[in-house]
Amino acid sequence: MDPNLFQNRLDEHAEIMRTLTEQAASFQAIAETATQAIRAGGKICFMGNGGSAADSQHLAAELVGRFQRERAALASIALTTDTSILTAVANDYGYDSIFARQIEGLCRPGDVVIGLSTSGNSANVLRGIEAAHRLGLATVGFTGGSGGKLAQIAHQSIVVPSPKAARVQEAHIFLGHTLCEAIEDALAADSPS
Repeated sequence: MDPNLFQNRLDEHAEIMRTLTEQAASFQAIAETATQAIRAGGKICFMGNGGSAADSQHLAAELVGRFQRERAALASIALTTDTSILTAVANDYGYDSIFARQIEGLCRPGDVVIGLSTSGNSANVLRGIEAAHRLGLATVGFTGGSGGKLAQIAHQSIVVPSPKAARVQEAHIFLGHTLCEAIEDALAADSPS
């Protein structure tokens, strides 16, 4: 076992996280978009594959349940969780349509769709963003590497500049947690107790 593995990965992680300071304005815009959607009665839908699917579920749970504050439940859905929908759509329309069909059926004007993709090129996430655009929804991409097509087509995006999926996913969960905190803080300021 490499005795330097832990420190090397910690250093790598810290360097990637430091680079995110360059995208603070993008994060602020995303947080404002998401908060406005919730204030107006909309919902936030998350989608992704593999680890990004797990992150989608995690972040939707933070909004429906709570993140750090006691508050009313907030409307959020992970489009990664209904196995009957996922398998039916994959069987009937193809795997690339699993998120687009759900967005077409579940989303309404005022909702926000957030796609997580470490490469930015996951076909089903891209099709989901395209479906959201057809409905006039706000779209956000959390991506990695050079951003891929997701960074080009989402209305707003944050690109984690690493080719390593693990480092990108670590940053995505940080972004998602910070987004949940920003939404909670803004809503708490709307109605101080």
